[in-house]
Amino acid sequence: MKAILLLSGGIDSPVAGYLAKQKNISLIALHFSLEPFTDNTAEVKSRKLAEMIGCEKFIAAHIGNIQAMIAKQCSHRYFYIITRRLMLRIAEKIAQQEGCSYLITGDNLGQVGSQTLDNMSVITSAVTMPILRPLLSFNKNETIAIAREIKTYEVSKGPEMCSVLGPANPATTSTVERIESEESKIENYEKIVDDVIDSVK
Repeated sequence: MKAILLLSGGIDSPVAGYLAKQKNISLIALHFSLEPFTDNTAEVKSRKLAEMIGCEKFIAAHIGNIQAMIAKQCSHRYFYIITRRLMLRIAEKIAQQEGCSYLITGDNLGQVGSQTLDNMSVITSAVTMPILRPLLSFNKNETIAIAREIKTYEVSKGPEMCSVLGPANPATTSTVERIESEESKIENYEKIVDDVIDSVK
């Protein structure tokens, strides 16, 4: 089995990847860079983490400018939901190109606004490929304990950059219809997604 691991550079996603590797799943790491709104620190961290957990390949996709469009053109309270759907769409297309059958995320139910049960369902509906979530029912202390054990914690710790354009009070509930309506505000959205995939490195 082969999967795309969405690798942020934080604590959760490398642990999710490590647990998947224990089930004999081969991994390709996909990192979403927020440059030019951040520097490349998260990408550098993610590349190192990908090596530490044994990913076969590392891919970086730059979505900072698209996230800025989402923040400006869509209702800001749905920012995290829309951007997570964007990431999954890109990941699914790259997975198909790379011969992968699954996507893997570090999602943890209820940990942040986009990871409520309602929002996770809406986010998942953006793709048809199965999504594996090894940390779904973990608490943070359990995840940190594994990160320390596999020695990724020291690399991963530090402020998360994914919230740089996000709202202070994100929506904790949503519907597919509402989010699709918000996405329709972005002109040439599908072409933008394809352009990101064409420019990955």
